[in-house]
Amino acid sequence: MKFPGQRKIKHYFPVNAGNRFDRESVAFSHVNTYVTGIDQNLVDITARVDDELLAEFELQKGASQLMDSEKANLLYQRLQLNDAIEDEFAGGTIGNTLHNYSIIADDSSILLGVMSENIVIGTSAYRYLCNTSSKVDLTHLQPVPGAIGRCFALITSDGERTFGISPGQMNALSEDYISEAVIADASALLLCAYTLADESLPIYGATLKAAELAVKHDVPVILTLGTRPLVEAKRETFARFIRDYVTLVAMNEEEAEALTGHADPLLASEIVLDMADLVLLTAGPEGLYLSGYGDRSLLRKTANPIRSGAIADFNAYEFSRPIRRRDCSEPVKVYAQIDPYMGGPDKIHNTNGAGDGALAAVVHDMTANHYHRTVLPTSSKHVKPFLTYSSFAQVCKYANRVSYQVLIQNSPRLTRGLPEREDCLEEAYWDS
Repeated sequence: MKFPGQRKIKHYFPVNAGNRFDRESVAFSHVNTYVTGIDQNLVDITARVDDELLAEFELQKGASQLMDSEKANLLYQRLQLNDAIEDEFAGGTIGNTLHNYSIIADDSSILLGVMSENIVIGTSAYRYLCNTSSKVDLTHLQPVPGAIGRCFALITSDGERTFGISPGQMNALSEDYISEAVIADASALLLCAYTLADESLPIYGATLKAAELAVKHDVPVILTLGTRPLVEAKRETFARFIRDYVTLVAMNEEEAEALTGHADPLLASEIVLDMADLVLLTAGPEGLYLSGYGDRSLLRKTANPIRSGAIADFNAYEFSRPIRRRDCSEPVKVYAQIDPYMGGPDKIHNTNGAGDGALAAVVHDMTANHYHRTVLPTSSKHVKPFLTYSSFAQVCKYANRVSYQVLIQNSPRLTRGLPEREDCLEEAYWDS
C-alpha cells in the first residue's frame, strides 16, 4: 500500500541492526491489507427543475421528504427526458470513505451492502459502479431485484433546493451477507449511524452482526454519525452502541453537540472519549480536531505553540501517537487541532464529502500502522499497540489535506490521488 507523505529515503521503513525484517520469510507484496464497511448504497442526483414539476410530484419546496420507488422512477424518467440532470454521483458516507481510502492509499477495500441485480447502462446503479474506484471490492454485495437508494436534489430558478429521497432496496442487506472472514481479516470496520436508525430494517441486524464480529476479532470499529436530527432522536441508542463496540467516532460539530450537549468541539470530544478511544471532529472553518488517548510514559510534547481553549494547553502532547484506553498503563486524554489547509479553498464547489475525505486519511494511517506491524512486528514503532502509524498532529495534517482536495472539486469522491509532493506531510512520518 502507499504510505502518506513523500519518501526521501530508499527504504520503505526505518531499518537498523535491531530492527530488520527477515527478507526470506516476509515480503511486502505478500501482505494483504484492506478495510471494509457497510453502507446504504445510493446515488446523489442533482437537477434543475421548475415549480410545476415539484407540484406535479407533490414535493414540498425546500424540504427533505421520502419518495416511494414508483414515484422516484417516474421522476427519474422525467428528468432524463428533459435533460435536466446536472450531476449524478455515487454517494453514501461509507461508500465515499472507502473509495477515497482506496484512491489515496492505492489499497483495496470491501463494500458491504446491496446492488441491483439487473444493471442497465445509464441507470443509478450503473452510475454508482462508474463512480467507484476499481480498488473497492464489490463482489460481496447482496443482489436485490429493485433499485438502490436515490437522493434527488432539485434546484429551482430561485436557488432553492428540494430533496426527494427514495430508499429503494438500500436497507435490505441481510445478515447472511456479512462474512466473518471478511470482517476478521480487515484492518478496520467502517459503519454509519444511518444503518442503526431503524431496528426493524434488515440492515440494522447486518450492522450489529458486523460490529460483534469486529469486537470478537479485535478489529477497530469506526462509526460516522448522521445528521443532527438523527443523532438527537437516537442519542441514547448511539451512545450505547459507541460504548459497546466503537473505537473511533467521526462527526461534525453539529452532530457532536447533538450527542454530547456541548457546542464547543473540545468539550464535546472530551465527553465522547469517555465512550470511545479516538474522536475525529470536523468543524468547518475551524478546521478539524483529533482527540484520543496516550500512555503517560510515552507522551511526546509538541514543538508547536501551546494553545488553550475550553481545555487549557490542549495540544501539549499532540506529537504522541493514539492508543486504546485499555492498552494504556496510565491513560491521558490528548487533543490536536488544525486550521483549514491554506485557509480553505477560494471557491468551495461542494461541502458534501469533506468529512468523509478526512476520515479516509485517518483510516489510511491506521491501516498503514497495521501493515507495518504485520511486516515488522519487532519495530520500535510497536512497543505498544498504537492505533495509528503517525502522531495526532501528523494525522491532522493528512486529514486536513485530503478534506481540502474534496472541497476544491464538485464530487464527494476523489477522482485522483494527492499531488506527488506535499509540504504538509513531513518526514516525521518516517521517524522510527
